[in-house]
Amino acid sequence: MSTATARHPVALSYAAQSDVVVTPDASRVQLALEGSRGTVGVSGRVKDPTLFRDALAAAFAVLSSDLRYRGRDRTAYLAYLMKQGKRASAQIWEAQKAFLDSALEGEEKQDAVLDPVLTVDPDQVSLEVFSRDESAYARLAFDNSLFDQRQAAHGSTFLDVPQDLPARLDRLRAYAPVTLEAHVAPTAKPAAAEPRAPRTVEVPHAWLRGFLQVQSAATLPATTCSIAPIDLYNLLFALRTRRSKKAPRALRFELVPGAPPRLVLEPWEQVLECHGGAYTGSAPAVVRTFGRQRLAALARLLPHARRVHVQLLGPGLPVFWVIDLGAATLTLGLTGWTESGWSSAAAFDALMPRDVPEGLAESLRNRLRKDGPLAFDVLAKDAGAPKDQVRAALQLECLRGRVLFDVARGTYRPRELMPTPVDEAALRYGNEREARAHRLLGDGGPGSGEVKLTQVHDLVGEGTRIQGEVVDREAVRSFFPSFTMDLEGRVKDASCGCPHFRRSGLREGPCEHMLALRLAYARRRAEEEALRQTPEGRKLIRAETRAYVRRDPATGLEQVYRVSLDGKVVALTWGPRLGDSRHQRLWFDTDTEARTAYFSRLEKLTADGYIDAASTLV
Repeated sequence: MSTATARHPVALSYAAQSDVVVTPDASRVQLALEGSRGTVGVSGRVKDPTLFRDALAAAFAVLSSDLRYRGRDRTAYLAYLMKQGKRASAQIWEAQKAFLDSALEGEEKQDAVLDPVLTVDPDQVSLEVFSRDESAYARLAFDNSLFDQRQAAHGSTFLDVPQDLPARLDRLRAYAPVTLEAHVAPTAKPAAAEPRAPRTVEVPHAWLRGFLQVQSAATLPATTCSIAPIDLYNLLFALRTRRSKKAPRALRFELVPGAPPRLVLEPWEQVLECHGGAYTGSAPAVVRTFGRQRLAALARLLPHARRVHVQLLGPGLPVFWVIDLGAATLTLGLTGWTESGWSSAAAFDALMPRDVPEGLAESLRNRLRKDGPLAFDVLAKDAGAPKDQVRAALQLECLRGRVLFDVARGTYRPRELMPTPVDEAALRYGNEREARAHRLLGDGGPGSGEVKLTQVHDLVGEGTRIQGEVVDREAVRSFFPSFTMDLEGRVKDASCGCPHFRRSGLREGPCEHMLALRLAYARRRAEEEALRQTPEGRKLIRAETRAYVRRDPATGLEQVYRVSLDGKVVALTWGPRLGDSRHQRLWFDTDTEARTAYFSRLEKLTADGYIDAASTLV
C-alpha cells in the first residue's frame, strides 16, 4: 500500500502583503486578495472598530489552532549530554538531527493548508477558516451595516494572512477611525515593498476533505437550542479552571421541551443551568458533544455577544455554535473527528449524497448564482424534484466547493472555493485502507467482500465491544476483527489477524477490516433506529440496549435507567449516574413476550419523564 498523501495543487498570486497601518489619527486595514479570481474586493469605514478587531482575532485564533500531539526535540539535550561527557556519541546526535530534519520537512508539507476564503456578497462579506488539525471551522460574516460608504465587487477568493497580522490587528483602537480595504491590488502600496512571487500550495486531500465535510454536514437537519452569553461565559470559566485526567471529556446537552437547556461537563457531572429561553423542540433529547476545549477561541467575543445558538447534528457529526454579535456573526463548527480515522470514516459515510438526478445540482447552483441567498424551502419549491433529492443535490454542490450553507441564517449561498469544482470522487475516501473497507462492504462492486457483525456487547460505563467476521475474497480468506469503543468514540483493545495490524497495530491507523466493521456497525445502528419506529420493525428486534436519563429538579441528581433485550431475557439496570446501581433480569417463555415487556418498559419510562439517551451513552 502506498503511503503517499494525495494533494491538490492550488496556485496563489498576491500583489502585496496584508498589513495594518496605524497612525495617531486613523488606522487602515489592508487585506491582500489572490489575483487570479478576477475583480473581488470590499472597502469602507468600520463603524465599530472594537467588534471588527475582536471578531477577526477570534477567526484567526481558529485558523492557527493545532492541538495535535507533537514529540519533543531532544537534539539540544543530546548536545548537553555530550558536553558533560555522558553516553551520547556524535553519531547518535547526527542521526537524531537527520531524523528531525526529515520529519520536520514532511510535517511542513503536511501542514500546507489553504489560505482563508473571503467572499463578498450583496448583503455581507464573510471569511472562512479551517484549523490545521482539521477539528474546527469558523465563518465570520460582517453585515453591510458595519460599514459606512461601502464599495464592493462580489465574488470569492483567498486572503493573505501573514504570521504577524493578528498581532497587528490588536493595535487597532476604538477612538481612531478604522478603514477596511480588501482588494486584489492595494490602493496605497509602500515604496519599499517588493513584488511577491506566485506560489503553489500542495493542499492534502485529507485537509480539503475535512473542510468540505463541514459544508456537507451543515446542510443536514439539526436539533437547535439557544443559550445566553452569560451561559457561554460560565462554560468557558468552568473549562478554564479545571482539567480532566480521565475520560469522558464531553459536553452534554440535556434538552427538555418547555424547559431551559442544561449543559453538563463530564466527568465531573457539573450542571450549568442556561438562561437563554426554553427549548422549543418537539421531543426531549440528550446529546453528547466533544471538542469543548476549542470553545476557548470564543472568549474574546463575550463582550459583543447578544445571543448564542447551538445546532446539534448527532453522534459523530459536527456541532455548530452561532454567536450573534449584532452587525457580525461568527459560526464555529467543531468536527469532533479524530486523527485515527474511526469517527470521520463513519461520519462521512453518512454525509455522502446519494440518488442525485442528472442536472439537478447544476440547476440549483445556477438559481443561487442568480437569486441567492435562498432558503431550502424556496429552492425545493421550484426545483421540480422531491425534497430529499434537492437536499442531496445541495450536499453534492457543497462537497464540490461551489455552494455554502449559511448556518446562522439558514440559507444557501453561491461560493466558489476553487477556480474549478473539486472532484468529490477524489475526496470520497480518506486513504487507501478506507477505500478497501468500502470495497469489503460491497460499495466497490458486487462480490468484493462480506462483513458480518457477530457480537455487540454493551459495557456499562465503558463503551461497546464489537466483534465481527470479514470475508475478503481478494485475499481469499476471512479475518475476525474486534475492538472496544469507549464513551468518547475512541478505540482500544483492538485485534485483527491481517498483516497490517500484526505489523503496526493501531500506530498507522486502523486496518481496512476494522474500518469495514466500524462502518457496518454504524449502518446497522441507523437501520435499526429507522425500523424500530414501525410495528413491523419492532417485530424483527431480538437484542438491543436503550438508556434513559432523568434529572431531579430539586436535587439536581441524575438517574440512569438501562433496559436490555436479549432473546427471552429483559435486563434492567438503574441508579444514579455517579453511584451504585441496582440490577434485575426477567425471563419469559417466548421472544414475543419478552419483546412486548421490553417496549412496555420503555414507554413507561417515557411517560415518567425519562429521556432516551441511548445514542449518547453507548
